[in-house]
Amino acid sequence: MKIVACNSNRPLADAISAYLRLPLSKASVRRFPDMEIFIEVQENVRGEDVFVIQSTSYPANDNLMELLVILDALRRGSARRVTAVIPYFGYARQDRKSGPRTPISAKLVANLITVAGADRVLTTDLHAGQIQGFFDIPVDNLFAAPVFTKDIRTRYDEDDLMIVSPDVGGVVRARLIASRLNCDLAIIDKRRERAGVSEVMHIIGDVRDRRCILIDDIIDSAGTLCNAAHALMDAGATSVSAYVTHGVLSGGAVARVSASPLQLLVITDSIAATEAVRVSNNIEQLTVAPLIAEAIRRISEETSVSSLFD
Repeated sequence: MKIVACNSNRPLADAISAYLRLPLSKASVRRFPDMEIFIEVQENVRGEDVFVIQSTSYPANDNLMELLVILDALRRGSARRVTAVIPYFGYARQDRKSGPRTPISAKLVANLITVAGADRVLTTDLHAGQIQGFFDIPVDNLFAAPVFTKDIRTRYDEDDLMIVSPDVGGVVRARLIASRLNCDLAIIDKRRERAGVSEVMHIIGDVRDRRCILIDDIIDSAGTLCNAAHALMDAGATSVSAYVTHGVLSGGAVARVSASPLQLLVITDSIAATEAVRVSNNIEQLTVAPLIAEAIRRISEETSVSSLFD
């Protein structure tokens, strides 16, 4: 087994390498003066089981292209099997036609990864589970729920906890954590009456005098999560925190979180933390390196990955 890391999230790749006690394979990822990507794998990979670690986070297109180029290099280097380990799968929010003449970019990216030479994909908390069906190769979709559950248990007394899904689409994800913690579940139903009018939020469940924890897969601009925190506090919650797998946190999102009622935002290291995230007083990062590393080991040894979540 060999592990190759691109540039998007070297700290996570190093942590996975340390967990497996397997050094990262040598590879050179360079740019020509016109920013064209050139990659050279500097070790023999013929007949090897190779895992490429690369999140397609910001800059999404550069990181995606790096992944595609290194997959092609490994295929042409006669690797026996190449697994694309994508802790954060970009373009996942474009999983359906949102209007006339719009793309399904998640399907396009799935095709690109397959054609480039991936034999398998390993990812974490896909935005929509059906994206697995966009691939014609095996996909293992890991869940951050065990990592979040363990952290929640160390921080909170479960008696007055309420797990909250910030929208109807995230109910399955929130219910999984609520069932692990054996606590109640609430749902926020948000709707925009018309363009230019702010969203109206209705809370399904009684959150009065409860410590609420919002569960989501992606936080980007942080608008929805911060609005949800305001709505929960207005409904009588004693505190609001959030656990989100992928901390995209673009633009002024970190400042928005800092100014919101969110007591704490916990994200994973599926995306490398920016300086703004590192110095924030109410954002913390948990590692998913052991989870991903254990899945890599099991894939290489041809044993069960799903039993990680039993």
